[in-house]
Amino acid sequence: MAKAQICDLQQHLEVTQNLAKKRKNDSMERSPLTDRKINVETVADSNKNQAQRSRLPQPSLKRMRLNTTVDNIDPAVVVKKSVCSAASASSKGVSSRPSIGVRSQYGVGLARAIHGTEARSRAVNCAATVAGVIGKKPRVAVTAPSIVQTAAVLSCLGLPAVGSKKRPAWDLKGQLSDMKVQLGNMKTRVCEYTSKLEMSELQSRQLHESMDQRDKQLDAARAHINELQSNLKAVELLLKDREVELAKCQDENTAMQGVLEVRETEIERLTGEVTELKTSRSVLQSNYLTLSTQAENTENKLKMKEMELTQKVTCIEEQQSTIAEQRDMIVERDERLHCAEQERRRLHNTVQELKGNIRVICRVRPLLDSEREGLSEIQNVQFSASDEKVIILTKSEESHTGHDRKDEFKYDFSFDHVFQPIATQKDVFEDISQLVQSALDGYNVCIFAYGQTGSGKTFTMEGPDDMTCDTKGMIPRAVDQIFSTAQELKTMGWTYKFTASFLEIYNETIRDLLVTKPEKNVEYEIKLLNNKSKQLHVTNLKYVTVTMKDQVHNLIAMAKANRSVAKTAANDHSSRSHSVFQLQIEGSNSDRDLQCTSTLSLVDLAGSERLDKSQSKGDRLREAQAINTSLSCLGHVIMSLSSKESHIPYRNSKLTYLLQNNLGGNSKTLMFVNLSPLEENFSESLNSLRFANKVNNCVIGTAQVNRK
Repeated sequence: MAKAQICDLQQHLEVTQNLAKKRKNDSMERSPLTDRKINVETVADSNKNQAQRSRLPQPSLKRMRLNTTVDNIDPAVVVKKSVCSAASASSKGVSSRPSIGVRSQYGVGLARAIHGTEARSRAVNCAATVAGVIGKKPRVAVTAPSIVQTAAVLSCLGLPAVGSKKRPAWDLKGQLSDMKVQLGNMKTRVCEYTSKLEMSELQSRQLHESMDQRDKQLDAARAHINELQSNLKAVELLLKDREVELAKCQDENTAMQGVLEVRETEIERLTGEVTELKTSRSVLQSNYLTLSTQAENTENKLKMKEMELTQKVTCIEEQQSTIAEQRDMIVERDERLHCAEQERRRLHNTVQELKGNIRVICRVRPLLDSEREGLSEIQNVQFSASDEKVIILTKSEESHTGHDRKDEFKYDFSFDHVFQPIATQKDVFEDISQLVQSALDGYNVCIFAYGQTGSGKTFTMEGPDDMTCDTKGMIPRAVDQIFSTAQELKTMGWTYKFTASFLEIYNETIRDLLVTKPEKNVEYEIKLLNNKSKQLHVTNLKYVTVTMKDQVHNLIAMAKANRSVAKTAANDHSSRSHSVFQLQIEGSNSDRDLQCTSTLSLVDLAGSERLDKSQSKGDRLREAQAINTSLSCLGHVIMSLSSKESHIPYRNSKLTYLLQNNLGGNSKTLMFVNLSPLEENFSESLNSLRFANKVNNCVIGTAQVNRK
């Protein structure tokens, strides 16, 4: 601002100097006496013409000259002078109106000119000024404002001093001197603005020093992050070593069980042979008397058989001792295997806690075939080649300074992971598979997708309608991993029971998606399972016990067909409700007397949308209002958790009330923020990233395992 005002003052000074030069040239070309003569002749001619037209008495030439002089006064100068006079008079409590005692028979214009002349006089009375102009004695004397007051007001406006009279038109030197005075005043103001500019530069240097200190703090924080990442890598390497050792123990256990089965088969065979030998011996003893002739041969044979029997009994005893040792070794291996599994769970939970109990992953969908017309690549979304956690939104806007150039605005965000449009469903699930494993370990896990309508949330969570192995969403992939891992844990004595449910929240009303023909007047309410447990359940909701992953896939297909979708201006196949898939897991290990319960919640939120873009009307309008309200409630809950408020508004929405156990701290939560790459959705994408950044900065506490 100071530089701009200085430039304006310099331009005003140049214009003033040019005007002075022009007036000087004009004065040299034509004499002021000539101008006066021309004015008098013009007035005389006009009076002569008026005398011919009217019989009334005409004013004298002297009066006409006075009127002409008064009329030639510049109105702007008169106004400025009257303002200064009014300002000085008001400071002393005197009215700025001209005195009633000054009367002129030559019109209002002369009175105003006299008042202007009064404002510029040096403390002389108004009557003397009027006498100097008209040539008559004044009737009443009027006191002018003080010199100090008038000079102060005129110096504020950049006008000449009060003591100087109005310069005639031919007095160019006097006008030039006045302009030099104004130039000096302007230079003084330039100096003032220069000092203000120096103060601004000093403040700017202080801000730069503050920014340097902030950069140092940022470097320290980055060093701390690098140290944590190195610790994380070390823990992951240790976890991998323990997993390799666990696999070796499992292989050895399997081999020992095979050897044990062979030894037990051999013992059964030897036991049968002993039984047969005992039977033979009894037969020989009963026939001993009748076979006396063959006694010696039979005795020899019997001794041989007894020797063989003794050897076999010794071998049986040795085999039994070996079996006992093998059993002890199997028990020891089982104990080591159990300890290794507990250590794996502890390390796995440590790794997940280091990553954060609430994580945010950003995913940008690719351009559709219908959107590629005229676009060769995505322009307003940029990714970092060296860091997979950074995403940058850019936008070019017209310059506010009025020039032809465009200003480019950049918005940087950082999350736990950023997936580019080329990322596959498999790549995305590999990043969250360890979080799904925590559900089998006894932790509540919640994964939900957030973003505007048409940004790919349903594709990420469920997959497309014509789903293949490569395009399966997070829900079917999580179910496959849960059942395959539960099958592997059977060798360690763990057995699991799974119960699935699928519902949607449409216009703040719960609907069961596993019921093809819902009954009328059925109410679904969210309540606690019992007074001792904090687990929530929905009354009258269909809970299905599942034993195979194919059963769950059929339930997902049924729910997808029953979900509420509609066409809007923003999306041809827009989800109009929040779908919530929950898998309740109950695990037990009878050998160790261990039990654990957990809930895996996979949520596909309805898309946020602007009413002016979606052009929703009627039912679509009510749906959009309900969606935006529930998403706002979700944001309020996240902000309340982040600021650690005593009251968390879970009950403001059915969605937040149902997911309160997954958002309240005793769980592991992951949020997908889905973005559309189109430039027309820039504002919605920016709002989604800002909300995701708030969620990423939220700390909800440490999750606890649900064991009995």
